Amino acid sequence: MGQLIYEMAGGLKAGRRLKAVIPGGSSAKVLRADERFKLKQKQPDGSTIERDMSIDEIPMDFDSLAAAGSMAGSGGVIVLDDSRDMVWTLNNINEFYAHESCGQCTPCREGSLWMQKITDRMLRGGGVTEDPRTLKTIGDNIAGRTICAFGEACAWPTQSFVAKFAEEFAARATKPAPPPLPPEYTPEALIEEEQISTTAMAHDPGWERAGTAGTI
Repeated sequence: MGQLIYEMAGGLKAGRRLKAVIPGGSSAKVLRADERFKLKQKQPDGSTIERDMSIDEIPMDFDSLAAAGSMAGSGGVIVLDDSRDMVWTLNNINEFYAHESCGQCTPCREGSLWMQKITDRMLRGGGVTEDPRTLKTIGDNIAGRTICAFGEACAWPTQSFVAKFAEEFAARATKPAPPPLPPEYTPEALIEEEQISTTAMAHDPGWERAGTAGTI
């Protein structure tokens, strides 16, 4: 990979450091530049040894990239330097997949859009503390639950970005979770219950100060 980036593609812009690589198109899982990878390599005598490699040393073949936790995919290598905001990068990917989903499968149709909405909100300063975990949960509930592989394609970027760059997502998700909504009752329950518990809703200055307790 180092040969591809620095020799064949001309390297990074002056003064920039490598931050991450997406080796097989936008659906492939992202690899951090500072990760170490344990990959098996076949020796001339036919034996196999396990080597500890940097991202620059990873062979650009299907098996090696799969062993590193990503894939060769479409072969579209995306190189990200240290100027890239990883929340912005994931949001850009999420917008594409939310737009491209055909809508046949509910997990993909709804989940891809919700992932985009959450990263949109995080970029606009509205991220809440639960957002990184919610993103992962949505991705986990899409992958493996759709008719075609598009579900995995839209879930894998979110799963890997949130896991690999947890600190950047946490920094964009600092607001407290909104208070819970009041419980919903059927007409029969309202008749049967002598008393109905209520939850105080947040008013000015808003749910950010009210927190999960629902009161200021």
